[in-house]
Amino acid sequence: MLTILVIEDEERVASLLKCGLEESGYKVAVAYDGEMGFRLFTSSKFDLVISDVILPKKNGFELCKSIREIDQSMPILMLTALGTTDDKLDGFDAGADDYMVKPFDFRELNARINVLLRRSTNDIKDVNNDIIYADLRINLKSKKVTRGETEIKLSPKEYNLLVYMVENSDRIVTRMEIADKVWNTHFDTGTNFIDVYINYLRKKIDRDFDVKLIHTRVGMGFIFTDNP
Repeated sequence: MLTILVIEDEERVASLLKCGLEESGYKVAVAYDGEMGFRLFTSSKFDLVISDVILPKKNGFELCKSIREIDQSMPILMLTALGTTDDKLDGFDAGADDYMVKPFDFRELNARINVLLRRSTNDIKDVNNDIIYADLRINLKSKKVTRGETEIKLSPKEYNLLVYMVENSDRIVTRMEIADKVWNTHFDTGTNFIDVYINYLRKKIDRDFDVKLIHTRVGMGFIFTDNP
């Protein structure tokens, strides 16, 4: 039985999540503040973490960063009433894999959980492989990224975006496709967080190198190629 850690300070919401997830076949542990959540995480084994953002003692972003310091691959889903582009970027920068805004449909939550758990399993199968494109190398086990002899430090979301683009190199990927495959969400045309992350990635991957790999195709999307 897979085990999920829920960190939620509203007891009613925590209780609803626990009951719903247990009905879906998961074992659930609940913490009501960030510090308690981190203590539980470090003392037990979990397959996925669901955390609110606004928490007592240690907020969700800080908690997420703390978890990432000791476990880069743990699937983390953030739940919050905050829904602006900046809020989502803060969550992804902290290391979250997905982001849902309250109120949410429990069926969608279950679907997001299933995607994250499948991705986590697939990551384990691929840990001994490297992805190489031109002078770019990605080690899927250590998550180390280099161009030539230069190591490039990426946030977890930047890393996931890069891996997806390299795996789909030399073809145009749309914003809708990136939202679905990297963020596990439907693309909201009212936000620009995908373009923001493309720009983050471009600065780290391309800015200091003569050959540019990330290119924009106006009106279509983006393409990862050394032959634009």
